[in-house]
Amino acid sequence: MTAQQKVRHWQRQAQIRQALAYALAGLPLLCGVVVLARRFLPYHVAPALVLLGAVSLALAIVHAVKARDRLWLVRQLDERRPELENSSDLLFADPAGLGVLQTLQRQRTQDRLSATAAIDLRQPWPWKTIGASILAGLLMIGAAHYWPNAQTKQDALTEASAGAQNQATAPVRLVRAAIAVSPPAYTGLPARIGTALSVKFPEGAALQWRLAFQPQPKNVTVVFFDGSRLALQRKGDEWLASRTLWQSNLYRIEVDGLRLAAGKRFRLDAIRDQAPQLKVMQPDRSLSLVELGQESWPLSVEASDDYGLGGAQLRIQLAQGTGENISFKEQTVALAGQGGPQHRRYATRIDLAALGIGAGDDVIVQFAVSDRRAPQANTTRSASFILRWPPESGAEASGVEGMLKKAVPAYFRSQRQIIIDTEKLIAERRKLDKDGFELRSDNIGVDQRLLRLRYGQFLGEETETERRPPAAEGEAVADETHSADDGHGHAEEKPKAKGDSGGDQAILEEFGHTHDIAEAATLLDAETKKLLRAALNEMWQAELHLRQAQPKLALPFEYRALALIKKVQQADRIYLARVGNELPPIDESRRLSGDRTGLAPREDWLSTADDADAALVAFWRALDVSGPQADAAAPDYAALQAWINANPARMTDSLSLLAALDDFQTQPDCVPCLLALKAQLWPLLPKPAAAPPRRPAGSRAGRAYLDALRKEPRP
Repeated sequence: MTAQQKVRHWQRQAQIRQALAYALAGLPLLCGVVVLARRFLPYHVAPALVLLGAVSLALAIVHAVKARDRLWLVRQLDERRPELENSSDLLFADPAGLGVLQTLQRQRTQDRLSATAAIDLRQPWPWKTIGASILAGLLMIGAAHYWPNAQTKQDALTEASAGAQNQATAPVRLVRAAIAVSPPAYTGLPARIGTALSVKFPEGAALQWRLAFQPQPKNVTVVFFDGSRLALQRKGDEWLASRTLWQSNLYRIEVDGLRLAAGKRFRLDAIRDQAPQLKVMQPDRSLSLVELGQESWPLSVEASDDYGLGGAQLRIQLAQGTGENISFKEQTVALAGQGGPQHRRYATRIDLAALGIGAGDDVIVQFAVSDRRAPQANTTRSASFILRWPPESGAEASGVEGMLKKAVPAYFRSQRQIIIDTEKLIAERRKLDKDGFELRSDNIGVDQRLLRLRYGQFLGEETETERRPPAAEGEAVADETHSADDGHGHAEEKPKAKGDSGGDQAILEEFGHTHDIAEAATLLDAETKKLLRAALNEMWQAELHLRQAQPKLALPFEYRALALIKKVQQADRIYLARVGNELPPIDESRRLSGDRTGLAPREDWLSTADDADAALVAFWRALDVSGPQADAAAPDYAALQAWINANPARMTDSLSLLAALDDFQTQPDCVPCLLALKAQLWPLLPKPAAAPPRRPAGSRAGRAYLDALRKEPRP
């Protein structure tokens, strides 16, 4: 063993001795604190105090061990061995950084330590301190055991009255409580036992109450705030009961018909199983076009879940045909993932030839991933992604020999989808090269242009076409913003002879188009036109920045365009196309037969609408009733509780509502309790329906005529 190894061995012995001394001195005090806390403090305070004491003792031991560091070791060696000549620090120095004299002195120090006997660096046992700690711990344990059972504020949680007929006897106290939580098997979580009466648990977990009282009561019941009750069964010295819970709830404990601890309520918070989260990796856009020579379509998605993923499927739909002759073929393919149980990547390829896709066809796919929730799994579906094979070029239908220009069918993305694609491009900026980034930005700009032209048609704007090349000498130059035949018959018109002037109207008919005037081309009101024109201006700016590969600058304009479009969609004036009046066919066989089966009564009274929130509205109105009518219009707590149980999805914090309802029911005269309950009920109230205006009563003759009709006997 070298000198350095011997010195470190002596150091470890000193550290172990110091840790044991602190543990022997602190454990008796900690045991006394545990017994006192369990005897006098409430169950929700005692564990925190015990944990604080244990952590303090552990920190003290760690601090004492760290105090025996290298500096302490060098100081102890120099003090106990004068022959080391205060050179103990050279033992731990780097030999490469020492001089000649320092190296010689270091060697002499090592030789002297190797020849010397073992040095005991351990401190003596602090027997006086350990004895005093043991005596203090025994005193605290004795005080907790022999202290009289007088009621104090700390005992309020564990005491209940044993009944009016047994008031002279000792009160019933809750001396021990535990709740065992057994999560569903699919979560993979271990079962646990806690001493707190308020717990958090995964939905679908089985909860078991284990309570001990002193003296023993006759019956114990767990009363839930949804109106249900759970009776506990006695087994030995404990009272046991279990229930599987799927939703959060509040409860209190009743002993012999009386509430424990002045009716204190406890929380049961259910942790909902979240649906899987999906992130589609391929394709990176919602619409893709078949490239030349493409044989397959790669698809991949990443999924994650809080407890574990289940099965995954890919829904494939093939749309073939044009116009009204469109057929659909659908199939579902199971996907195998790679990765852990909570995070997987699913990848596959679609063989286009095997699928049977051709020119003019669309392939629509959608991912669906489920988790392992039982009995019903949560399923998340992704957005739909389209692979489009553009139609082939065809001959012109007019008989003129020539080929039409091959064009991609118009696919107008919504403004919201353009925003999503822009934000996605900004987030992936660092992963793309410069050319790829500019290309994707330009493609989004093209989508923005198509959408702008689509909305521009509502303002009478004409569709933009390609700019024509310069005309040869002697040829007429057509307007760049119009095609040769714009659908109004102008292409077949012949120019008039020079000097043949038909006035302003003739000039307008020859060179102008009345449909170029936005106000004359649409039926929109002025305010809607103003909003739509502002939206087009924002789209112009967004398209400008997208074409310049500046998606960050385009994003604010896209958001403003979306807001304006929403305002246009909510305009108060709409125009519907005229449709024919389609009446049901008349059954000729029933004519003159007197059969009135299925005919409505002459009065045609309106039936009462089914109001699902009637209990909530009635309870709200009853809260404001006071005076002599207060007893007649008392709030119906049972009806409101039934409404709460039937509408759990309407409430964001059901436990707060139940707590406010319980406070007000316990103290009806408490004004803060009333205000707190109203604050919880106000967001749940339905919006009042727009009441139709009352019809005019009419003249005296008109009212007499209506009364006579009502008195007419029915056939």
